[in-house]
Amino acid sequence: MPGVPLPADRTVPAPAGSSAVERLDGALLDAHARQDKEALVMLYAEAGDRELAAGNVDAGCFFLTHAFVYALEDGHPEADRLHAALKRHGRDC
Repeated sequence: MPGVPLPADRTVPAPAGSSAVERLDGALLDAHARQDKEALVMLYAEAGDRELAAGNVDAGCFFLTHAFVYALEDGHPEADRLHAALKRHGRDC
C-alpha cells in the first residue's frame, strides 16, 4: 500500500513541541502500520545516517540494516548506498 511521499530532504515535519526522535519514532510507527516500504526505507535510513553522524556506529548500522532490508524487498534505489554504508562499517556478510 503506497504511502505519502516524503519531501526531497527525506524528513517528516515535526509536530509543534516534539523532538526529532519523537517525530521519527511516530513516523516509523505510522509507516509500519501502513506497510509503506518506501517510507520505511527513507525513515530508517534517516535514523541510521543521523546516528552515524553522531558517532554511534552500532545504532547507525542497526537502523541502516533495517533500511537495507526494506530497500531490497521494495527494489528501492537506496539499496546500493545502504549496502555500501554497511560495508564501510564492517556489517557486510
